[in-house]
Amino acid sequence: MELLIMAYALKTSCAKNIIGVIPYFPYSKQCKMRKRGSIVSKLLASMLAKAGLTHIITMDLHQKEIQGFFSFPVDNLRASPFLIQYIQEEIPDYRNAIIVAKSPAAAKRAQSYAERLRLGLAVIHGEAQCSESDMADGRHSPPCVRNTTGNTGLELPSGKQQAPFPGIELPIMMAKEKPPITVVGDVGGRIAIIVDDIIDDVGDFVAAAEILKERGAYKIYIMATHGLLSADAPRLIEESAIDEVVVTNTVPHEVQKLQCPKIKTVDVSMILAEAIRRIHNGESMAYLFRNITVDD
Repeated sequence: MELLIMAYALKTSCAKNIIGVIPYFPYSKQCKMRKRGSIVSKLLASMLAKAGLTHIITMDLHQKEIQGFFSFPVDNLRASPFLIQYIQEEIPDYRNAIIVAKSPAAAKRAQSYAERLRLGLAVIHGEAQCSESDMADGRHSPPCVRNTTGNTGLELPSGKQQAPFPGIELPIMMAKEKPPITVVGDVGGRIAIIVDDIIDDVGDFVAAAEILKERGAYKIYIMATHGLLSADAPRLIEESAIDEVVVTNTVPHEVQKLQCPKIKTVDVSMILAEAIRRIHNGESMAYLFRNITVDD
């Protein structure tokens, strides 16, 4: 709301261009319609446009297609070069590592890292019984079940009942069930590096680390762009089999670092500053997207 108010104040003051620098775009997980829910990313894009913004600089959107919600240019910068550099410089014997996707949905991102580091790829399939469900974007609120005691059909003039849809039987919707968590790929005697874009509720990461330890991985790293680390995340990380969590500084997490020494930070301010400088001087932004793969 503060950003919208400031942007609107600049708009009413006849500013020529209003550029928003939003390293972590909020509500980015809510970019798809779930059942009868809302697409909050589209709403936020419309609000930013209405407030007067003409350009946005952000980093690692949850889905690249979110850029299509906007009616003005969006520069979606990437943190992967910084995280890859951290792997090469700070992880001893990283050549013995394997990149792990904690779900099939994250396999493309993991494959992008694996190809650039020339490492193997493993995918964790299924989910633990206690892990998050398909509604992992924070808006799961099922309606209360109501028992209807009255007539559900249509009342005909003769007093007879007519079915709402005569001759049509709706199929019974079966609940989606995932198999128990398994690892596709050999991680025995290797360093496991789990890559993702957001690490917030660490339950899935802790469960993935435990299964990787059982499969023989002797060190486990987690690499993510946005480290929200909400609630009890620092305590859970400290008590888990995870050796290190590496995130960028798109979201402030100094308090979490004090609670858990396993959390490390990679500075990405350099690329944001360069993007601001290039836009201000009217220079090309293509240089900032060099060596970026389609799946990154």
